[in-house]
Amino acid sequence: MMLHPVLITHTETLLDEVLRFEFPADAVTTRYFRRHAKLGHRDRGVIAEATFVVLRHKLEFAQFAQSGSGPFSRRLALLGLAYMAGMPEVIAKVGPAEARWLERIATVDRMTLSFEARCNFPDWLLERLRRRFDEPALERLANALNRPAPLDLRANLMKATRENALSNLAAMGIAAQATPLAPLGIRLEGKPALQKLAIFEDGGIEVQDEGSQILAHLVAPRRGELVVDFCAGAGGKTLALGALMRSTGRLYAIDISAKRLAHLKPRLARSGLSNVHPLAIDSERDARLKRLAGKADRVLVDAPCSGLGTLRRNPDLKWRHNPDSVRELAQKQAAILNAAARLVKPGGRLVYATCSLLDEENADIVDTFAAAHPEFVGDDVRTALAAQQISLDTGPRLQLWPDVHGTDGFFAAAFTRQ
Repeated sequence: MMLHPVLITHTETLLDEVLRFEFPADAVTTRYFRRHAKLGHRDRGVIAEATFVVLRHKLEFAQFAQSGSGPFSRRLALLGLAYMAGMPEVIAKVGPAEARWLERIATVDRMTLSFEARCNFPDWLLERLRRRFDEPALERLANALNRPAPLDLRANLMKATRENALSNLAAMGIAAQATPLAPLGIRLEGKPALQKLAIFEDGGIEVQDEGSQILAHLVAPRRGELVVDFCAGAGGKTLALGALMRSTGRLYAIDISAKRLAHLKPRLARSGLSNVHPLAIDSERDARLKRLAGKADRVLVDAPCSGLGTLRRNPDLKWRHNPDSVRELAQKQAAILNAAARLVKPGGRLVYATCSLLDEENADIVDTFAAAHPEFVGDDVRTALAAQQISLDTGPRLQLWPDVHGTDGFFAAAFTRQ
């Protein structure tokens, strides 16, 4: 990779903004590139990836950056770029003092760093994960979370089978393979510009992590049913559910953010689905939900959460969250789950899910719910997934880990209303 010195300056400047943690890193990065529209596609990719490398390895790099000279953000930028482009490439683009510093850093054995620095988790998160994992397992998880995620796709059954989609991608010279768990999943080896592919424009494929796809299969909607995606967001799981229903029945995509739901519109147009009904509500107590009370065959609650299972994609989340924010989220999650449960009819299925790693947002929420709602009986997710031809055993509840399953981190519990 040829590294132009101006990229070092841009990376340093962007890092200064991102490390304030006032806004999500991807939003800050997007705004930065709008202000610097003359940067080419390749240059933007280098700057953004180096910034995200620093977010993943912030504690580790901060230890190295205690030495050296010049602005701290520049030292971090140099380390991020060196991680990507190789130390010799960066050394060739800096002055003698910085070159000597980088040469010294290159001789450091990473295993001599503290366990905490190698994991690159904030203290509060590390303390919680230690309750579940011993140090070797925790370091394996950290290493997986500190690597970029692959690009996963879902074949849209309304337009293509997985085999059709794989053949189409191969014909365009795009290396891809079937995901090991999700029956409609495709994993790309690189990150091509999907928007330019005809199969994407025609709705034959949709971007969706394999773990997220498994959640849709756990809901297991049937043709003709009334199904509710209670926290639909931009609608990734909504589209997966609609395809499994073969565009029959009624599928409500509900969210408190009309802006997020608006992102569903172009995706829905591509999908070929006609059974999706977006509904923006003002809160989980919105009076319009009463007309669905006790009528839904399936309800998915993919609750708003810390997102700590998605650190491969959103590494800033571990630095932006804290115990207080997690506590606030847990209160919202409990309220949302209670509200969504009212929509489930007798004999219907309720699935609660998050992309969090924390018991406070996962097991603690569903245990409290189950104790307060004896009419909801816990299902063994292994049985439901086996019926969908998914061979996966993480216990009676679903728990996906990046280092074990190659997906984002996900939790899910399923209930049947008696």
